[in-house]
Amino acid sequence: MKKMKIFVVNPGSTSTKVAYFEDEKCLFSDDVFHDSSILRSFATFNDQLPYRMEVIRQFLKDRNIDLTGLDAVVGRGGSCVSVESGIYKINEKLLEDTRNAVSGTWHSSMLGVQMAEEIQKEYGGEMYMLDPIVVDEYQDLARVTGVKGIYRRAVCHALNQKAIARRYAEDTGRKYEDLNLIVAHIDGGVTICAHQKGRMIDGNDGGGGDGPFTPTRMGTMAITDFLNKLYGKPREEIRSLCSQSGGFSSWFGTSNSNEIHKMYEDGDVKAVLIWNAWKYQITKAIGAMAAVLHGKVDQIVLTGGLMRFDDVRETIEEACGWIAPVTVYPGEAEMEAMAYGALRVLRNEETAKTYTGVPVWNGFFPEEGI
Repeated sequence: MKKMKIFVVNPGSTSTKVAYFEDEKCLFSDDVFHDSSILRSFATFNDQLPYRMEVIRQFLKDRNIDLTGLDAVVGRGGSCVSVESGIYKINEKLLEDTRNAVSGTWHSSMLGVQMAEEIQKEYGGEMYMLDPIVVDEYQDLARVTGVKGIYRRAVCHALNQKAIARRYAEDTGRKYEDLNLIVAHIDGGVTICAHQKGRMIDGNDGGGGDGPFTPTRMGTMAITDFLNKLYGKPREEIRSLCSQSGGFSSWFGTSNSNEIHKMYEDGDVKAVLIWNAWKYQITKAIGAMAAVLHGKVDQIVLTGGLMRFDDVRETIEEACGWIAPVTVYPGEAEMEAMAYGALRVLRNEETAKTYTGVPVWNGFFPEEGI
């Protein structure tokens, strides 16, 4: 039986991950870190495309990988309109909406489907996207704000959130659809979501600066502070604080968590304060999701690259262990999830969805324009 060749590309806030699979087996994988100071040299995320593509080409060259005969390329999705969870065939409408960030979300994931197109042009194959950051399963109460016509958006690490939640369910012999989980993706971006019986019913808008600050994002702040400190600054500068130059980058001039954690371990006064404040904000967000689930939480599941630091787990267990037991999956399962999703479609075990450009949800009172 022919082995399916699948290439996966996953641009994140501080790195570009690439991997090559033959069926379920990952033959090559790499994760290239990009310091925020380099990424900030580009005016927009779209402008990063040639730079990120060079990373991929170098990856292929260094490992003598020949993608001739490629069956599929899968790109991480983002910035299109909100969609249901699932795997989608990348079409022109999806590419157009992603480039234009029609959801209003400017995030590195918007490069994923564009990179997939670049690879497909060179090597052929089908193009897919799985569980982009704009998967929307919110309950109605989670959408409302105190300003008419402005609603909270579902923007999170849906790809890894869903993959890790399903892995935990499988590891414990249960179904994802039977569990209430709080899943925290903790890396260059931090998103913390309430999963109720297989649906992400609430969480923080990680792409919009909402929630805990992160290595690259400023996090939640009072509107009055924004008006006093940031109002009048260029739009792109403010947007950058939400996705590239906020958080650790703002405090230390770098988003390199290894460097900052070393300073923290060495007792640097500023690093100790900021690192502990970052962990504190994460525990607060987990507590909020416990309230969303009315305290009925089967497990708190922690994932993401920064779970490599034991003190992060220890702090969360100490502050939130009373809510539910804590399970840690360091790193993430995004690459495998994307590859396996494409493989299911190639094997005719699942049908890829069609992206239409129509959002999952478009206001409570559309007849009034709100």
